[in-house]
Amino acid sequence: MQNGRSRKLYDIIVFGDTCVDLILRDDDVVPQFGQVEKTVAGYDLVMGGSCCIFAAQAAKLGMRVAILGRVGADYFGKLIVDTLAAAGVDTRFIEVDDELRTGITVHLVQGDDRAMLTHMGSLNRLTVDDVSDEILASARHLHYGSLYLQTGLLPHWVDILGRAKHLGLTVSLDTNWDPDERWDQDLDRAYPYIDVLLPNEQEAMYLSGQDTYAEAIIRLRKRVPLLVVKRDIAGAVAWQGEREFAQSVFEANEGGDGIGAGDSFDAGFLAGWLNDLPLASCLSIACECGRGVAGGVGGVAGQPRQSDIASLQPAVLG
Repeated sequence: MQNGRSRKLYDIIVFGDTCVDLILRDDDVVPQFGQVEKTVAGYDLVMGGSCCIFAAQAAKLGMRVAILGRVGADYFGKLIVDTLAAAGVDTRFIEVDDELRTGITVHLVQGDDRAMLTHMGSLNRLTVDDVSDEILASARHLHYGSLYLQTGLLPHWVDILGRAKHLGLTVSLDTNWDPDERWDQDLDRAYPYIDVLLPNEQEAMYLSGQDTYAEAIIRLRKRVPLLVVKRDIAGAVAWQGEREFAQSVFEANEGGDGIGAGDSFDAGFLAGWLNDLPLASCLSIACECGRGVAGGVGGVAGQPRQSDIASLQPAVLG
């Protein structure tokens, strides 16, 4: 098993970008100012946050997951904690703060596209003071997501990775999108600590500073031991040393919004990787998770469970 499952309380620890998703759906969801009221066909209110969605999926796949974060003392905060707990995530490190409002993202979903508006609230309130060595040492793997949104951690995020590695954890990174589109924040200093980098195609190009996808892959392969790139309906590709692994994916069910598909993909890949499965199997599990979520509404409804993934059975139960 990757770095000692039996000696750790948790398989994975993650820092929660705590927010809810309010999803508005219609053929035309573009607001019209001038006090014009428009109706929409439907809405959903569900747990959001890339790291929260990741944590829920990883736990559903049999991983022992703990999440560190803050929520407001409000209905949205309760929704997040309850959803995580129902998935099997250990929420003991989520603090309920009376002075905070829980974060929210409004998704305007129109066809197969969407726009997002986010109020940060509790989403970015974690700081380096919240991340003790004791908490880090309780896990065998740190998954770091929502790099650019978790601004409370951002000044010290590379140091946190370094501490995790010193304590014997493996580390994965999915930066997610940079709202400021700067794509920096000491990445060159961080790469030596990263075991698995998990961008999508567009993020890979921005992170690499290259103009083409092919050039981006060449550059990023030199930076990390294992590069895994999500390619939407084209599936995914992983590179480890000179080896390349590609995985196709069946089209997702109609009616989904795609929210959280990449985060569940990450969880699926790491569930396989932390159980020492071949990379081809890790990619297959990841694509199955991403496809399930892409065909559902919100980030958790379509998430498969461990019992749905045949290749995880002998690794976890055997």
